[in-house]
Amino acid sequence: MTLAELNRLSVASFVAELAGIFEHSPWVPEAAAAARPFADVAGLHTAMVDVVVRSGEARQLALLRAHPMLARRAKLTAESESEQAGHGLQSLDDAAAEEMERLNQAYLEKFGFPFIIAVRGQRDRDAIMQALRRRLGSTPLAERQEALAQVAMIAKFRLEDRVT
Repeated sequence: MTLAELNRLSVASFVAELAGIFEHSPWVPEAAAAARPFADVAGLHTAMVDVVVRSGEARQLALLRAHPMLARRAKLTAESESEQAGHGLQSLDDAAAEEMERLNQAYLEKFGFPFIIAVRGQRDRDAIMQALRRRLGSTPLAERQEALAQVAMIAKFRLEDRVT
């Protein structure tokens, strides 16, 4: 869809078109719709990220908790399925799957939300695992900020795929 077409949509259609940009969080495009028209995709992305930044800690945590666990065999959104499959996260051997599950669980227990990383921004599966191990040493505040930055990067990739 072109940005011009997106700018002309009703709020409901705008939300429906962009609902998958922020995982299970249509409230983000709904709030951003008021800032239309957008001059470019970067402006749309900035408006959506600003909605998240201004939404407060409870809503931010809900957004983070809406993300799937990496490499877990579960029903994913089409966007997450595509992103994870691109780095082989849905086809790990048993040993790698067990390690990923153990690290994911430790992360979830420590921070209260799943490990989130912009998979498409990583060179390979090993880089993702290294990031997970490293980020397990973060403080809760630093990690929440990092996770939100990763969500913003994921949204940027998804917007660039969807809007021309």
